[in-house]
Amino acid sequence: MMATAAAPHTVLDTETFVQDILGSIDRDREREIVARRFGLFDRRETLEQIGELLGITRERVRQLEKSVIARFKAAASEGDLPHIKDVETALLIQLHQMGEAARVSDLSAVVTSENSKTDQSRIIFLATLCPHLEVIEEDDRYYQAVGVSDVRNTAAMKADIAKIHDAIKVAGQPVTIEAVAKSAGIDNASQAAALASISKSLATLNGQWGLVKWPMVNPKNIRDKIYVILKQHGKHMHFNEIAAAIKKSDFKRKDVTTQAIHNELIKDKRFVLIGRGIYALKEWGYQKGTVADIITEVLREAGEPLHRDEIVKRVLKSRFVKETTILLNLQGKNQFKRVAKATYELDAETE
Repeated sequence: MMATAAAPHTVLDTETFVQDILGSIDRDREREIVARRFGLFDRRETLEQIGELLGITRERVRQLEKSVIARFKAAASEGDLPHIKDVETALLIQLHQMGEAARVSDLSAVVTSENSKTDQSRIIFLATLCPHLEVIEEDDRYYQAVGVSDVRNTAAMKADIAKIHDAIKVAGQPVTIEAVAKSAGIDNASQAAALASISKSLATLNGQWGLVKWPMVNPKNIRDKIYVILKQHGKHMHFNEIAAAIKKSDFKRKDVTTQAIHNELIKDKRFVLIGRGIYALKEWGYQKGTVADIITEVLREAGEPLHRDEIVKRVLKSRFVKETTILLNLQGKNQFKRVAKATYELDAETE
């Protein structure tokens, strides 16, 4: 059976819709308050700013705004507000495809032609008036968002976002949204992803979700991006390979030079040089130092003389170098003493 294509989205003429709705307000002052509070034609303004402009108190601005929005919502419920039915239908279609909720920036990107800040403000205004939509206002914890009220009201969306956050925090490492949804008790993974995207404390990268402070899902600088690349690769890489991987990645900013990457590899203690231009993560058990330093550590841990083949084997576990390099260090450094044929121990003075 062939897959059914997603329905084409509708581009909304938000400016016309907003103008027509505002035109239903009799008093100029009330139109001005609504337009400025929602940022329908310019930036959003505070109650204080509008009060100073109109010569009324902050509280009076709030009362008038609340009164107008209440009238609009009542009219929308009765089907008497221009365009709202069509707007709600278009937004519901998109929200159903996006997991029943979405950041306004993501929703606006689909239903407006430019997705400008003004477009986003108009979408929030129109969604506020739609009987079957819920709006989450932006604050320190949430991005501005729209959801389907028949699925979750605002309180329920925030409650489930908290469950998702707690599930990820308990996991302690980046996890798939399917695992998060199961742990949080949310049946639909796409809905869990939609809700998670609204939280400012969560982030996602390459299909994995985590806390925004975790570099693996929210790398903020070159060093973090190097860490993510190495972690995902699972083994050592040459710095040229790391640079190429970053350029092919989904990182927001990936236009960095190979030299900059090499410089950060040298500076950051998370990365260990284990060969010529080859780096690994310290957390994998690697340690900084020369080949001679590693031989010294191998012999010290052994606590007894070792055959050169065994020394080479153990050094190669933590260094990506040629065997001849190890043998040259073993034979040419004073801290290593040959005690039998091809067998070495640490010199007493080194101990």
